[in-house]
Amino acid sequence: MIRQEEIALVIDSQRKTFLKQDSGFIRDALTNIPVADSFATIITGTRRCGKSTLLLQLLRRDYQDAIYLNFDDIRLSGFETGDLTRLHREIEKREIKVLFFDEIQTVEGWEKYINQLLREGYKVFITGSNASTLSVELGTHLTGRHLSMELFPFSYSEFIRFKELKNGEKAVIDYLKMGGIPEYVKTGISVVLNTLVDDILMRDIAVRYSVRDVTSLRQLTTFLITNIGNLVSANKLVGIFDIKSPATFLEYFSFLKDAYLLEFIPMFSHSLKVQARNPRKVYVMDMGLYTENSVSTSDNMGRRLENLIFLHLRRKYKHIFYYKDKGECDFIAMEKNTVKEAIQVCLTINDENFEREYNGLLGAMQNLGLKEGSIVTLNQSDAFEKDGMEIKIIPTHDFFDR
Repeated sequence: MIRQEEIALVIDSQRKTFLKQDSGFIRDALTNIPVADSFATIITGTRRCGKSTLLLQLLRRDYQDAIYLNFDDIRLSGFETGDLTRLHREIEKREIKVLFFDEIQTVEGWEKYINQLLREGYKVFITGSNASTLSVELGTHLTGRHLSMELFPFSYSEFIRFKELKNGEKAVIDYLKMGGIPEYVKTGISVVLNTLVDDILMRDIAVRYSVRDVTSLRQLTTFLITNIGNLVSANKLVGIFDIKSPATFLEYFSFLKDAYLLEFIPMFSHSLKVQARNPRKVYVMDMGLYTENSVSTSDNMGRRLENLIFLHLRRKYKHIFYYKDKGECDFIAMEKNTVKEAIQVCLTINDENFEREYNGLLGAMQNLGLKEGSIVTLNQSDAFEKDGMEIKIIPTHDFFDR
């Protein structure tokens, strides 16, 4: 239990500290934040991707008098459901109708409180680092009354603007290695990303889901980060890292995905059963996380590039698959149950791999009714036509500009 006076002190202290911060690099997402009366705005994304900075930019631009409260504060570590009543009295006392809440999902019953605030005419902005927790609880108590957006680490265009780089192959390689976590891009200090992974595993997964075998969770996470672009199957991993149940692996996969650390994409099929019984491809949600946490002895530039293209597509599409039939295609992107793009990724096209990459993409296009497809490379360009279909070989920096 926390007294109202203590809550008031934390609000004042946090606001003072918050407003002292530099607004930082203006994010592209600032212009896309969904705002509507009687709706809560929910911003999710991995830790340290810039959610709090985005809130600061929004507050300074549009809501200078808003109340800001970050629940991920040691002074609020004992905050309970009953304390929401005292918080509400403090909010009413200040007569401010715009509220910014960071990581409020750590408080049991928070979603009911947000619903109450909306009924009373407050404008509410919420950030959180766990997609599932927010979506499940909001879906139960705020059905139809919340607008959601995801914030990712710096995109390629943000990265080159921040670093003042010329768009081209060298900038792509820099981004391929550094990724887009703002603090790491600024400092290059590896411990930033080592600590980030540990924070996610401990605070967003182990504590939240009562995971006892944290050592196995860490070992599995390192294994998955190291194996980006590869197929993974819970059944085939049984017995590794002292985890003896496929169900436990699937749980851990889900936790890692919801915390925006890793993503697992299924094989394309119109049948959910076929998707479920086939292995999934694993990708890390920022390339810097691979650079600093992989234990591979190879530079794996081909896999890195494939992961980088996945991240670009993930910003545009919620539903991404890999394709496998007679040949293989790295990515099929869908929007509203319609296939939009088929993309093959290859670091360098040469005589040894051209037929495989070309035919894999062409087969996917033929079966899915697409007239255009892309093979994304590090620095090559070309174009081919066959039976009314066009395949373009595109350098990565041009693909990012599309």
